[in-house]
Amino acid sequence: MSNNTDILEELATCIRQRRQTNAPQSYTAKLLTGSEDSLLKKLAEEACEAALAAKAGDTARLTEEMADLWFHCLVVMERYNLSWHEVAAALSSRRGTSGITEKAARKEKQ
Repeated sequence: MSNNTDILEELATCIRQRRQTNAPQSYTAKLLTGSEDSLLKKLAEEACEAALAAKAGDTARLTEEMADLWFHCLVVMERYNLSWHEVAAALSSRRGTSGITEKAARKEKQ
């Protein structure tokens, strides 16, 4: 692996392949083909676990929980045909913009 973004690409590719093969023994395929509510609840659960680890100041656990959260984010993105590159581009477009300003601009668009 030449850099850390490679793992995101590898994982996104693996998730996409699991969706296409729909292997019954695959947790990822089960998430992708299961109910939308189950997948979204799992995403919320992982976010909560990461928040609790952060609150506890447990950086080892937080690292693991963040990895779980990122994985489940990638699964949700695959389910909705959104690539991590698109999310990265959205982050990049915000570079140099105050979070307060960026959020206000999003509200104006709505």
